[in-house]
Amino acid sequence: MKTIDELLAEGVDGKRVFVRADLNVPLADGAITDDGRIRAVLPTVKALADAGAKVVVASHLGRPKGAPDPAFSLLPAAERLGELLGAPVAFAQDTVGPAAHDAVNGLEAGQVAVLENLRFNAGETSKDDAERGAFADQLAALADVYVGDGFGAVHRGHASVFDLPARLPHYAGYLIATEVGVLKKLTEDVKRPYAVVLGGAKVSDKLAVIDQLLAKADRILIGGGMVFTFLKAKGYEIGASLVQEDQLPAVNEYIERAEKNGVELILPVDVLVGSAFPDLKTKAPANPATVAADAMPADRMGLDIGPESSTLYASKLADAATIFWNGPMGVFEHPDYAEGTKAVAQALLDSPAFTVVGGGDSAAAVRILGFDENAFGHISTGGGASLEYLEGKTLPGLAALEG
Repeated sequence: MKTIDELLAEGVDGKRVFVRADLNVPLADGAITDDGRIRAVLPTVKALADAGAKVVVASHLGRPKGAPDPAFSLLPAAERLGELLGAPVAFAQDTVGPAAHDAVNGLEAGQVAVLENLRFNAGETSKDDAERGAFADQLAALADVYVGDGFGAVHRGHASVFDLPARLPHYAGYLIATEVGVLKKLTEDVKRPYAVVLGGAKVSDKLAVIDQLLAKADRILIGGGMVFTFLKAKGYEIGASLVQEDQLPAVNEYIERAEKNGVELILPVDVLVGSAFPDLKTKAPANPATVAADAMPADRMGLDIGPESSTLYASKLADAATIFWNGPMGVFEHPDYAEGTKAVAQALLDSPAFTVVGGGDSAAAVRILGFDENAFGHISTGGGASLEYLEGKTLPGLAALEG
């Protein structure tokens, strides 16, 4: 795929450059709680503006139902982008209507505008090719060139991600080029030992990637809510813990295949339990108790890996040459159940390995728990996109940029 450096070499002075970013940031009462995705697209936007482009930034935020919804406005993201750029950013209160055209037409060379949430238009996510294509045509009328830099959305076949690049000269931005380069290190020429840490709530979200990793990884460490389906598959009592009964046959098959393939499948030896899910708003003490993973009380739920497991997991990462981590080890948003996730993050920092934090809750945990994100090899901006790439799927947004 062509990159932004090639575009800059060709010259963008005075051209309208449409940047499909991922500004899907978390909001609380209208305030951004984590601006990582905005900072991630900053190098691309700044390089284009510095080269004299008229930069038109577009993104989705949340899941509005194809119509304007003030709760999902991109205005806070546009304001934060302006703060980070140190320059005014125009904001269009629609996506392809009069406000969008006025904002774009009003740009001088080197200036930036942000369009309102793309998903306020039903054509963005439509499964009807004609409806999606019509919206892409409207977006194309706002630009001369397309730069894809919203890695967190490249696994979606949406109008601004898949259809629009076919209508304009298209290039990959710095973020996408970096993300793809990192993922190739996890799939094509992997330095070993290759250790993968998988967490999160549902094992069903990770089945496809586990299936692929059983042929590629040397060690797979399991934590988070998904681990209790593995523990139940081994015949353990898991109390009131999260479990996906329908996934037990698949998990049993993976446990058997890991042993057959010589892949270490590492499960916790102890867990932190509670009588109920902790209150994440008040952070009231949850009074956790540590129990052996094979001796959980029937009336308790597992909410984090235990201290012995944290030590075990750190030891399994210490000599790795490549580490990929996707998904927290427990309910890290509550201080009583954050230690397992902290231990994994610290183990990545302590390891000499090439370390990749696979976006989503893992990336959020790194920042929320106070780690220096620059100390990791790479923190992805797209958890779902990263997983689908590792599953071997064709990602529509990347295919469009390669076309």
